[in-house]
Amino acid sequence: MNNFRLTHWLACIATMGVLGIQSSSAQTVEADQFGFIIGEPEDLVPAEGGRSVSIYGNPSEPGLYVIRITFPPGAGSRPHYHSTARYITVIKGTWYTSWGPEADIYDPENMVAVKEGTFIYQPPEGHHYDMAKDEEVTVQIMGVGPVITTSIPQPEN
Repeated sequence: MNNFRLTHWLACIATMGVLGIQSSSAQTVEADQFGFIIGEPEDLVPAEGGRSVSIYGNPSEPGLYVIRITFPPGAGSRPHYHSTARYITVIKGTWYTSWGPEADIYDPENMVAVKEGTFIYQPPEGHHYDMAKDEEVTVQIMGVGPVITTSIPQPEN
C-alpha cells in the first residue's frame, strides 16, 4: 500500500494561485521501497481541503512531472502562459478553456467546452485560461520542468 503525506509544494502553490485555488498543500503519491509509484484511483484524489495531487516529479524542478488538479464549480484561472509545454487530459467533468490571441482578455462567456476524456497540448508560451463552470472538474497535467507561469495583465474596468 502506498504511503501518503501532506507536503508544502511551492510549484503547486504557484500554479494554484494562477488557477484561483486556495490551498497551501498538495497530496503527494510516494514511491514504494523499489521506486515504483502505483497510484490507485482513491490515491489520486486530493486530501481534505486540497485541490491537487502530485503524482510524479515537481514542476519547479528539472524533469518530468505529473499532477492532477481538481477545480470546484466556478474555479479557474485568468489569462496566463507557461514557459514549457503541457500535456493535459480531462479526467472528470467538462472543462472550459480559451486559447490563442483572444485569450489575452478574460471573457468567461467566450470559452470552449472540453469534455471528459479529451487531450489538450498547450505549447510553450501558449496564452490561455480555463475553468470549471457548473461541476467539479479534474485534469491531469504532464510536462517537463522547471515551469514558469506568467500572468497576462488585464485592462482595468
